Amino acid sequence: MEENRIASIERNTAETQIALSLNVDGSGRYAHETPVPFLNHMLDLFAKHALLDVELKATGDVEVDYHHLVEDVGIVLGSALKDSLGERKGINRYGFWVLPMDEAQAQAEVCLDLSGRPFFVYTFEHDQKYIRDFDVMLIKHFWRSFADAAQMNLHIELKFGEDLHHCVEATFKAVARALRMACSYDPRALDQVPSSKGRLGV
Repeated sequence: MEENRIASIERNTAETQIALSLNVDGSGRYAHETPVPFLNHMLDLFAKHALLDVELKATGDVEVDYHHLVEDVGIVLGSALKDSLGERKGINRYGFWVLPMDEAQAQAEVCLDLSGRPFFVYTFEHDQKYIRDFDVMLIKHFWRSFADAAQMNLHIELKFGEDLHHCVEATFKAVARALRMACSYDPRALDQVPSSKGRLGV
């Protein structure tokens, strides 16, 4: 069991400059400074439903495309989660959630496993491709980057939905709730790594 599940990450490249602080045992507070309004909105509700405290400052070459910034924020958020969880002793490890958002249902079925072995499955189909100027394909890149950096097995499946905003929002909330479950402690196994191997990862 980790005493303080807190991490801070800085990542600077020729394309993006990102600083992020994460508290896994937070209250859902999110303070952001990024030039991508839709990403800000999704991360805000992600933090709220996962009960994570997140402080994020991010800039980048958004005049070219949002791709670099969105992907790199996923990398930094995943890296901070990995660092904050430490050995992952005492956690539930597995999380899952099914969440409706009006007409949309995002099903994250056995959604994630904080196993230390990254894997990613994403099933999301919609005829609409943009929310204002935001290319929704970038959401897939965000989650893949997040899962790889956090070293988690993450499955996201959108069952159905009409409003694209609702569909994306439902997936963020479902992953948040599943992550909250997986990061929570099992009071009967606080000093144990949740694996029969005695360790997580490869």
